[in-house]
Amino acid sequence: MTDPQDSLIPDAIGTSGSYGPFAYLSTPNAPLYRRVMRALMAEKERFTVHVRPEQVCLALRADGGESVEEGTVSEALERLSQPGWANLLAFPDSSRVTALADFYRRRMLYQMSRQGEAAERALAQYDVALGTTGALQSVALEDIVVLLTNLRDTVTAHSGGEPVDAALTHQTLRSLRERFAELAENAVAFMGSIQRTIDLHNADVDAFLAYKEQLIDYLERFINDLLTRGASIAELLGSIPQSGVQLLAATAAEREALDAAPGESDLAFTSAREVWLRQWSGLTDWFVSTPSRESESKLLRARARAAIPALLAVVRALHENPGGRSDRTQDFLTLARWFAELPTDGDRHRLWRSAFGLVPVRHLSVTAATEDAWASAELGNTTPWAEAPPLEISPQLRRSGSYERRGKSVRVMDRTGAKALLAERARLEVEQTEAARRRILTNGPRPLSAFGDLDPEAFQLFLGLLGDALAAMGPQGTTSQVHTSDGELTVTLTRTPGIGTAVITTPGGELSGPDHLVDIVSAVYAPDAGSAPELSAEAYA
Repeated sequence: MTDPQDSLIPDAIGTSGSYGPFAYLSTPNAPLYRRVMRALMAEKERFTVHVRPEQVCLALRADGGESVEEGTVSEALERLSQPGWANLLAFPDSSRVTALADFYRRRMLYQMSRQGEAAERALAQYDVALGTTGALQSVALEDIVVLLTNLRDTVTAHSGGEPVDAALTHQTLRSLRERFAELAENAVAFMGSIQRTIDLHNADVDAFLAYKEQLIDYLERFINDLLTRGASIAELLGSIPQSGVQLLAATAAEREALDAAPGESDLAFTSAREVWLRQWSGLTDWFVSTPSRESESKLLRARARAAIPALLAVVRALHENPGGRSDRTQDFLTLARWFAELPTDGDRHRLWRSAFGLVPVRHLSVTAATEDAWASAELGNTTPWAEAPPLEISPQLRRSGSYERRGKSVRVMDRTGAKALLAERARLEVEQTEAARRRILTNGPRPLSAFGDLDPEAFQLFLGLLGDALAAMGPQGTTSQVHTSDGELTVTLTRTPGIGTAVITTPGGELSGPDHLVDIVSAVYAPDAGSAPELSAEAYA
């Protein structure tokens, strides 16, 4: 049937904005229109030029969806062919006219318009992108290593005087670009799907628990592959000089410029070469880190590693949830239902004693004779007190109401001395820490070898700061800056080429290693007057 809100969509969408073929998506009958467009797209892929309404109706009945009458399909086809949307082209169907009366009946053939086909392909691509979960492709890493090795060999052979196979080089570059694009896009989609899995784990607990073991193994395997093959890829990229990159980009651009229109070959060559150089730069940035930023592969590896403890935390929370604090309301409701189902009051009393622990008192001490009398009488829970043997209690309990003899209360200990001792120890520790901090202040960049002897407190503080700075610098960095947790000290560490060996002497031994320039600055107090003079990096070099 005709969409009651179709008239609310202006025809100007299709003419001025060129987005008319998407307009049916915002109507109440959008699901029907979507099915009709899919059926027409399937007919076009089978090279069917024109389609009749009955053919579309049969296709809709075969797609597994809700059955639709032929009249409803005809109205949908007619609406999709209107100028406002223009998804379809309509032509009179005169092939089956056998009588004069047939000319007065509206018979139409429908064909997808150019705009409608473009819109349908865009929607199909949208559905595919929305439904994909991505993958971490270890095979793509292997392929990238092989392709980069071939390109490196090509550049090396050209530097030795051999000609370049333009067709093979162009095809290798295209394959490298495709594999890299698949790797990057799938990795982003996969990590996004993992985060959704972690955030929405309560949707299906059993499925999540069954899935997490395979997922963790999958992540660990990819992390190992990315660590090993990523290093190989970075090494291959570094082995190809910039002149070799220019050669590869120019070779691929020349082949692509052959298909350019007459008079546009030079512009096509320049444009294609710039595109290839940008893509090579993106590939390099993805695998090679610099002092100013981490590579995308390293960030992906860190994100995959962080996903494993997050998954384990979710599993731990799921296992701990059944044993957590329960709601007593449900327990009381269950107990009330049991009371209502019991047939006699005696059963209800027994359930009451079992549920709330109402048993005979156990805090009174009885004599052995009383216990023997109870045992010989074989008393039951319903025996009245008057018929049971008497309870013999201690005379001390009868006189004072307590078994214990009251004595002198315990004196309260005076802990003033212990508190003073703890305060003195805390003060001494603070003074030692401040002295150690003043001892390692540099008053400007200083080499490690200039520190000389350090006392244990200063050396322990200095060693911790040096370790944090080296970790922040990394194996490829040249400088780093870290701060202590309280923000009082700032440490700047610089690696210098052609550096020597530094030796720092402590009462516990000597620390030796590559010399660095270190600058330790305090935000609270200035360094001692006897500190070493400021040394610049140029003077030290």
